[in-house]
Formats: sequence, structure tokens, C-alpha cells
Amino acid sequence: MFKTGFDNEKYLLMQSSRIKERINEFGGKLYLEFGGKLFDDYHASRVLPGFQPDSKLQMLLQLKEQAEIVIVINAEDIEKNKVRGDLGITYDTDVFRLIDAFKSRGLMVGSVVLTKYVSTPKVNAFEQKLKNSNIRFYHHYVIDGYPANITQIVSDEGYGKNDYIETTRELVIITAPGPGSGKMATCLSQLYHENKRGIKAGYAKFETFPIWNIPLNHPVNIAYEAATADLNDVNMIDPWHLEAYGKTTVNYNRDVEIFPVLKATFDKIYGKCPYKSPTDMGVNMAGNCIFDDEAVRDASKQEIIRRYYTACCENLRTGGKKDEIYKLELLMNNAQLSVEDRPCAGAAEELAKRTQAPAAAIQLSDGKIITGKTSALLGCASAMMLNALKALGNIDDDILLIVPEVIKPIQELKVNHLGNKNPRLHTDEILLALSVSAVTDKNAKKALDQLSKLKNCEMHSSVLLSMVDENVLKKLGIRLTCSAVSSKKKIY
Repeated sequence: MFKTGFDNEKYLLMQSSRIKERINEFGGKLYLEFGGKLFDDYHASRVLPGFQPDSKLQMLLQLKEQAEIVIVINAEDIEKNKVRGDLGITYDTDVFRLIDAFKSRGLMVGSVVLTKYVSTPKVNAFEQKLKNSNIRFYHHYVIDGYPANITQIVSDEGYGKNDYIETTRELVIITAPGPGSGKMATCLSQLYHENKRGIKAGYAKFETFPIWNIPLNHPVNIAYEAATADLNDVNMIDPWHLEAYGKTTVNYNRDVEIFPVLKATFDKIYGKCPYKSPTDMGVNMAGNCIFDDEAVRDASKQEIIRRYYTACCENLRTGGKKDEIYKLELLMNNAQLSVEDRPCAGAAEELAKRTQAPAAAIQLSDGKIITGKTSALLGCASAMMLNALKALGNIDDDILLIVPEVIKPIQELKVNHLGNKNPRLHTDEILLALSVSAVTDKNAKKALDQLSKLKNCEMHSSVLLSMVDENVLKKLGIRLTCSAVSSKKKIY
């Protein structure tokens, strides 16, 4: 069941205040690394129910006259066509989406940085598109010995080889489509170059996860590890903070590993680093805004299981996810979870076993489970959706929302004219048919009016769904998982 456990209004007030304090701590210029998603942070909204996906953006808008944005993308991610799982688009495509989104809200986007730069046809094509859009871009390179060889890194042969990013405003926001893009290294490289030019500049970090002031093995923090399982990120106690203050805080391996580099960089610039630990660098107030720990724990546990199912499905589709699956299994064990802790999954699998055909199940906001089975007219997801809308609208189960006489012409169009081999209606087709029926049928209209209530509901399919179905369900805000089973018997 969906329960709110996070106070978003409190978060906006506390977080914006903390960021302004940090800006005032540095004179001249501040590079503020925005970890996670600055725009559309759906992971945070799933594990912290009540968190709004655009919360970071709302805070940034308060500083838009002072700020400019630099978007960082790892050239390796361009080459691999890395995809944002929540949006289903590649990282390079998301760069342009972010640019448009920021500009449409009156924010200045200064440039794009390609980290771990190597010239390849895909990278060159991306750069050409930036040129065509009149967007400046810069190259940062792989540094030998990174992050251990500090002497090499903080030198003209290290950061000195990187392009200097030209910026014009006092607050520079460094963001990226996703983790592992090289945001912190970009900030540190800029500090090195600014110092060579006689410009005083500071650095701070706004990273939502892991949350530093809740336990290491809290499901919220485990869910972060699950979200970055492909990067092999590991949450850990911040040893620097423990030594400096005698207090236990949570950070993650990449920040702990890079801290000596940051400290050495600040030592060279100012003679002394203003931070004693990676935790000191951060400004995250999210942990202070959780008011229902049980709701947050439950939401995070479901996220961990969803990540496991997603990795299994990706492994079936493309292969190469075995190590990620193994890590997710370890995380589930650490959180004392199994797939049996996802009620909709159990219901879908039980129906599939009983009918010997694909099945789907959804858990509504009140906890009620609604199922859907495959028939000659409908796929399991479409049947489940109609059943769920009936339940939400208190419509008798025996009532036909869409009569067969409406469905059959659509099937004939699909098979006889559009070349589809599967005559069953997908979710987009069933919603269009329901919309047409709603013109003359009050029950269809009543069912259609329930669509918004499907947002944040948990759903599972016993087989992989088509991309059409997945996209429709995602747009409705349904949190879908699928068993790693193909619905197609053919292998080609």
C-alpha cells in the first residue's frame, strides 16, 4: 500500500537554507555537484514517498540569477548507449532533454563536458549535434593512476590536461544524466584550473543518497546500492568523519576514495582543506524530513525487489547482467527480502500457473490485489487494467466496459492491415477503445475517470511485456516488474 513518509515542504525549506549557507562559506565562486537526478528524480520519489521528483529543481530556481549549469556525460556511456531505466532513453539523448528542460524554466546551461573522452564515431556524432545546437562542449580525459596517484592527478599532467570550462556565474551547478558520469572529478579539475588563473573557488556536494544520518543498512540506503549495482557502488561508514569527530555517518566508496584527491587539491589551493571528511562536503537534509520510517522502509524494500526483477529481465533481453543480478541477490539477502515480499508478483505467478498462460496482478493503494488473465481478446496487462478500473470505480465485475463488437474490428485492423501477428489488444489500444466507449457508456466513462488512481500502484506480469505496454504503464505511474520469461515461443 502507498503511504507518505517524507515531508517535501520541510525538505525544500531546510535544503535551500543549507545550500545558501554553504554558498556564503566560500567567497568568489562555488562549484556545487548535484548528485543523482536534478530533474525527474523518480528513484527518490519511490523510496521516499512524498518526495517530489522536481524538488532539487525547485530549490535551484530560487538561485537561477546566480547559477549556471554544466552537464557532464561519460563518453563511455555514449559508446555503450547507456539507458536511463526510469525514462527509457539513452544518456546522450537525456543530455538534450535536460538542456531543453532547464532552459524552458529560465535556467542558464553553460556547456557540456565529455569525461573519459575518446574520439569515436558515436561520440563525434554527439558532439556534432551539440555544435548544431550552438552548445559549447569540453573534453576531460582519463588520468593515469586515478584516484590513487594524487601527485600525478593534481598536476599539469593530470587535471592540467583537461579543458578549462569557461563559466560566467558565481554558482556553477555540475549535474549529469546519471551516476558514474564524473561530476566530482569535473569539479576538482575546475578548482585546479581556477587556481592557476588566480580565481578563488570552492566546492560542495548535494547528494541525496546514501543518506548520511540514517543507519548504513537502512532499506533506503540499500536501495541506493541496488540502483547503482551496475557501478559496484558500496555504502560504507565514512572513516574520515569517524576519525575526525568520533561520529558514525554513511557515505559511499567513490566519495571516500576520492576524498584524498579533494583534500590534496584544496591543500594546494588554500594551504588547508576546509573539509575533514566526505560527509562534510555534503549538504543533504533528506534524512531530517522522514516522518514515517516504516512507510519509507516499505517503499525502499519494494524498490530493491523491483531492481532485481529489472536486472533479470535485462539479462534475458541483452545478457551481461549476471554480476549485477548476483549483487542484487546479496542486497536482498542483506535486507532480509525475497520475491515473495512482493504481493502482486505472487498473485500474478499463481494465476499464470493456474491458467497456463501469461497473467498480471496489481496492488491498489488500499492493498487490494486485482489480477488479469490472457484471453482471445485481451493480453493479461489489458485485462488486469480493465479489472482494476472496475474495482476502483465500484463497477460490477460482470459488466462489459468494451463490448466484443468494438474489440474485433481493432483486431482485424491489426492483423489484416497492419501486419501484427498478435490479435490481442495492448494497453494503449484498450484505453483508446475505452475512451470511445465512454462517449455513450456511463460505466466506461466512470472507469476511465479512475486512471489517475493507478499512480504509484505496484504491478507484476508473469512474462515480459511489450515495450508498448511498458511505456503506457510507466506513463500512468504504475510501478511495474516482470518475471524474466519471454511470452514468445519463437527464438527469432
